[in-house]
Amino acid sequence: MGTLRTSFLGSIAEVCIVSGDHKKTMDGLLRLGIGPFQVFDFTPTTVPQRFFRGQTGSFELKVCFARHGDLTFEIMQPTGGESLMAEYLDQRRGKEGVQHIAFDCNNVPMKERKREMRERGFEPAMEGVWKGKKGSCNFCFFDTEASTGTIFESIDFSEDWEDPECEWYPHPPTSDASYGAEKAVRQR
Repeated sequence: MGTLRTSFLGSIAEVCIVSGDHKKTMDGLLRLGIGPFQVFDFTPTTVPQRFFRGQTGSFELKVCFARHGDLTFEIMQPTGGESLMAEYLDQRRGKEGVQHIAFDCNNVPMKERKREMRERGFEPAMEGVWKGKKGSCNFCFFDTEASTGTIFESIDFSEDWEDPECEWYPHPPTSDASYGAEKAVRQR
């Protein structure tokens, strides 16, 4: 394997809970003081490029984000197709929990992140391109579970990214200065 940089992953940007009921999970996190949440639908319209285990993917997800200090909490609920999130719930008989963590990989381009992860023996397991009002976000989940006990994700927002329209739950924040799907990655 040679000598690998130990600082490659950078900082943790996001912790994701996979849920069969995103509203129930949001309500639980709200009781803990985490929220409000931006709620998005990942569908063929919003994520036109989707790949699952090396093939064209069909996954659809409800995706919710809440900022909490420098960390983003994410909730993902599978709503259709094959996904790592659906597999997680199936394997755990519907029990929700922390399924992946996302790293900023020191904001290097996604192509370099994939190359580095492959050199370490981890292939992309699920990936896609999410469309914003402007720009795009490349996300890639790596097949790290057998070695680490969880999935590692990396997220790369384009410089011109603007969040797409979303639903706020339970309401929009009083100030949107600290919100935005890309803030966790960009503010590091």
